[in-house]
Amino acid sequence: MTDYILVTNIAAHLGQEVELKGWVSNLRSSGKISFIEIRDGSGFIQAVANLAQLSEAAKAVAEGLTHESSVRVIGVVTKHPKREEYELQVKSIEVIQRAENYPLGRKEHGPDFLLEHRHLWLRSKSQWAIQRIRNTIILATYEFFQSENFIKIDAPVITGVACEDTTTLFEFEYFDLGKGYLSQSGQLYLEAAIAAHGRVFDFGPVFRAEKSKTRKHLTEFWMMDAEMAFFEHEDNLKLQERLVCHIIRAVLERNRAELVLMSRDISKLEKVSAPFDRITHQQAVEVLRARGSSITEDLDLGANDETLLAQVYDKPLFIERWPTKLKAFYMKRDPADARYVLSADLMAPEGFGELIGGSQREDSADRLRERMLEQNVPLDKMQWYLDQRIYGSVPHSGFGFGLERLVSWISGCEHIRETIPFPRMIYRIQP
Repeated sequence: MTDYILVTNIAAHLGQEVELKGWVSNLRSSGKISFIEIRDGSGFIQAVANLAQLSEAAKAVAEGLTHESSVRVIGVVTKHPKREEYELQVKSIEVIQRAENYPLGRKEHGPDFLLEHRHLWLRSKSQWAIQRIRNTIILATYEFFQSENFIKIDAPVITGVACEDTTTLFEFEYFDLGKGYLSQSGQLYLEAAIAAHGRVFDFGPVFRAEKSKTRKHLTEFWMMDAEMAFFEHEDNLKLQERLVCHIIRAVLERNRAELVLMSRDISKLEKVSAPFDRITHQQAVEVLRARGSSITEDLDLGANDETLLAQVYDKPLFIERWPTKLKAFYMKRDPADARYVLSADLMAPEGFGELIGGSQREDSADRLRERMLEQNVPLDKMQWYLDQRIYGSVPHSGFGFGLERLVSWISGCEHIRETIPFPRMIYRIQP
């Protein structure tokens, strides 16, 4: 017999006797045969226990198993007679710890009950699949940026200045130095690093105190921000296209089984390829109004607007050149028309909404100072940010994606709260 192995490596042991350790995720019996589905973390496998062929002790264990008991099983690996799967023909089984009255039974449970038992809900097949897809997206992001000559720079989570509306920031007293804030983005700090390293990114938790209860919002979530020296608007969009395509290819290669578990229409992911569709904000308004939206040229898109656009475009869509007054102070104005900025939001198809926000950054110290004054950004606390435009300024651009929104789209998960292990929302801080 080989040493203890993982389900993910089971094919290499066809015909061999192996040992598995895991949890009982499902049970059914035909009377003489028990079918025990085992989850070991790496995957799921059906262990077939022919009760007549087991010792009395092993038979008693098999007949007395309960959901989510942890077990040690020894058996021979065989090929499923009808499917491209492997099974384990049980020779012996022992219980490591018997689970009694597992609260997440086979019946349907409401979302509140599931969130209260999130620590157990994570064990379900769909949640298992989502977190593994999430893991691949994180790894693929690091792989991509490594291949594009980026380095990771860790931006601070605690900031000393509120550059955005303070109603969406978590505020606290920072010792004797006044107010501090939990960061919504590492972007401004990353811009300071491009003069040292050229291309940088960060990836970590951020916080938004927005009192929103929609299926697309979390209070704590993970953001990837990237900043690139000598990148202009067009360079920025092409890099985003390459990144999204790389991530999708990685998930299709490594998580096809998980996508199947999620009942994801894989063909829609397989169709995603560059270049993505592009329209201006003004064109988007025209498309939306033709479809019944009341949006105007001076308004941001709402959730219903994003859904309407998804009915027109069947692959990722860049909405670029937004009105200046709708966007942040650091975005560079369009040289052809200062009413607009060189920005773009990337919308996912199928109604999943915004994936990425990015722009070319303002590289003129004078124009940036003007915009900061217009938007009441405190110059005294932001001189460090202006310094970057004084000492060797260059054209540069950047973008960021919310990890949970990307996971939601790629996995096909409708509610963003299921894409992070322990969601934090305005009405939930436990478990």
